[in-house]
Amino acid sequence: MIEYATSIKYMLAGYAVILTVLTLYIVSLFIRWHNLKRDLQTLKEIQKKD
Repeated sequence: MIEYATSIKYMLAGYAVILTVLTLYIVSLFIRWHNLKRDLQTLKEIQKKD
């Protein structure tokens, strides 16, 4: 059986991994949203020129 102190370390490591993955996902979504807004603006500018 795993000792209590060791199991706490594994639990905290698991939470750290989950928090890291969620943070990276949120940053990725923010970057994608920013890129979509920029692309939309570019398309609007192209449409105005024609």
